[in-house]
Amino acid sequence: MPQPYDAFLLISFGGPEGPDDVMPFLENVLRGKNVPRERMLEVAEHYQHFGGISPINEQCRELLAGIRAEFAARGCTLPIYWGNRNWAPMLADTVREMRDAGATRVLSMATSAFGSYSGCRQYREDIERAREGLEGAPVIEKLPPFCFRPGFLEAVTDRVQEALAALPDADVVYTAHSIPEAMAGVGPYEKQLRQVCAIVNSKLGLPDPVLVFQSRSGPPTQPWLGPDVCDYIRQTDSKKIIVMPVGFLSDHMEVLYDLDTEAAEAAKERGIEFLRAATVGTHPKFIHCIYELVAEAVAAKGFTSCAIDCCKPPARPAARPA
Repeated sequence: MPQPYDAFLLISFGGPEGPDDVMPFLENVLRGKNVPRERMLEVAEHYQHFGGISPINEQCRELLAGIRAEFAARGCTLPIYWGNRNWAPMLADTVREMRDAGATRVLSMATSAFGSYSGCRQYREDIERAREGLEGAPVIEKLPPFCFRPGFLEAVTDRVQEALAALPDADVVYTAHSIPEAMAGVGPYEKQLRQVCAIVNSKLGLPDPVLVFQSRSGPPTQPWLGPDVCDYIRQTDSKKIIVMPVGFLSDHMEVLYDLDTEAAEAAKERGIEFLRAATVGTHPKFIHCIYELVAEAVAAKGFTSCAIDCCKPPARPAARPA
């Protein structure tokens, strides 16, 4: 019998790969959002601090190489594609490429383990936008968030254990990208994060987990999830800290700048020994987890997708009368 899918598609955020890419990339990210130009330039400086290169695209290539090797070893023959939300290879171009190759039904996965509007539903909207107006565009089904899959949990556990071996007796602090409280209130993001951190600490015999947030980007008047990681470091009594970026699959710019630079500097100022644990990245258990997700969907000729109203966007404040 024919396979129910013609291809596997990895969808990610995308990132600049040189100084000239930074501002066009940020304009893609912030298009339609009321972000002051000076804030965009401030964020651009974070990228220029690293030569205008975000590690995310290269890490996606490494992840794709791992997935290809795992698929080949397991006898999975699905062609593998990659498309980004905000930078080349752009998702719309990849959808056209798959259509031209004859794909009619595609299984996709976003590089986001947890459920939120920006980490789940928005990717579904991106998919439909990429298909709009493209005659013969394949149907693209997105796998739901996978934070409770054993392979992902085991990979996170291993990363924390590796860090503890390098900095024994340190206090483990988990961090994830902050989101507006209004967005968190209509999605499972914060609850899932707390559950994952609790599971990992239980596996390692650690006390109740500490979860902080980072990289908030909204106006000061808008409440976002906290506490901020740097604020936590400035107030903690800990002498040794391991920061585990559980909310990130790979080393985004937010990991390199907000943790490896700003959080590390905040710890140094207080004389705290600081170690940032590795992201899940291409951990073999995570790679196998992806294969299992795909294999189960292929075997069942589909999967239990997110509810149609999952991960709703935050309610917009009512417009003021003119």
